[in-house]
Amino acid sequence: MSVRMNWLLVGLAALIAAAPMILGIEGEYGGADDQAKTAIEESGYQPWFSSIWEPPSGEVASMLFALQAALGAGVVGYVVGRLHGRRERQQ
Repeated sequence: MSVRMNWLLVGLAALIAAAPMILGIEGEYGGADDQAKTAIEESGYQPWFSSIWEPPSGEVASMLFALQAALGAGVVGYVVGRLHGRRERQQ
């Protein structure tokens, strides 16, 4: 690909990301989690047990989620790197 094509693609991506802000489009950006929670609450489901530990705040829960994602990415990266290195040594 040429440099011009790369810059065109970057500009297009920026335009797509900025279009809702430029056009003033407002919407509700609820995810699948919110829809699932609503469906569960409407069905009258009662959980069998409660959590052992509840995070003290949403920030702590977000930090733990980010830590879990980082550790998972580290493990996947390590495994892929080891497999790549093994294949390089065999050739």
